[in-house]
Amino acid sequence: MKSFPRLAMTALAVASLALVATSCKPGDKDKDAAKAPEAAEAGKPGDALKIPGLATEKQQASYMIGLDIAKTLETVKDDIDLATINKAMKTALEGGKPLMDEAQTAQVREAFAAKIQAKRIAEMMAAAKKNLTEGETFLAANGKKPDVKTTASGLQYQVITEGKGAKPAATDNVRVHYKGTLLNGTEFDSSYTRGEPAEFMLQQVVPGWQEGIALMPVGSKYKFWIPSKLGYGEQGTPGGPIGPNATLVFEVELLDIAKGGAGQAQGPGAPQAGGDHAAH
Repeated sequence: MKSFPRLAMTALAVASLALVATSCKPGDKDKDAAKAPEAAEAGKPGDALKIPGLATEKQQASYMIGLDIAKTLETVKDDIDLATINKAMKTALEGGKPLMDEAQTAQVREAFAAKIQAKRIAEMMAAAKKNLTEGETFLAANGKKPDVKTTASGLQYQVITEGKGAKPAATDNVRVHYKGTLLNGTEFDSSYTRGEPAEFMLQQVVPGWQEGIALMPVGSKYKFWIPSKLGYGEQGTPGGPIGPNATLVFEVELLDIAKGGAGQAQGPGAPQAGGDHAAH
């Protein structure tokens, strides 16, 4: 768990980076000269944009910094008092005497970080319980459908199209097209969206994928329902779209098998699929 950010420094760092990114470099003089007519029409550097309610450059810059600070506060907005934050910032920027000394500030920061951490853990535990119950209920009903098969491990699958090619081994590289969703239909990953198939070694991905794709002859399209124990488990994908104990739904097309390669690690459960989600 990361410690609570120092908000003012974060905001200033963002603002500074923005200024650096938009500053002219020595080698850009010729380019700037070529763009002079466009720049003249858009306004001189430092001119205020035409934004209702923000007439001056100073107001616009201040509003921009306020938005940046707000983004850093989004996850703790229910635990803070905005008027008090404004009071502290006004005191600090005007050189006034703070109501807390450095020792008190450090003590309050540590206590607040601990409170937020405990809150996040409680939220995660509640989500894990909810997801597990919903997943078990769904799978119990889904498994009764005549076209859905359930393996000994609890993986469920439906054959949409049965191919006629070979079936992959755990040490094979496979090329697949796939779409992954949560039980509520929210899409969290798709090779179709990226516009190209994924290629990876089968043993690199989560157990549900390893077992499911091994059932598929090349040329097949299957639908999988993967219980959390065969997916990302109690942790889910921290900071990512898959919650703790989430049951996952995948539509998968097995396009090809490439024997013995190292794999590109681009499939679900691989680093490029939203973090290091290798099978646990």
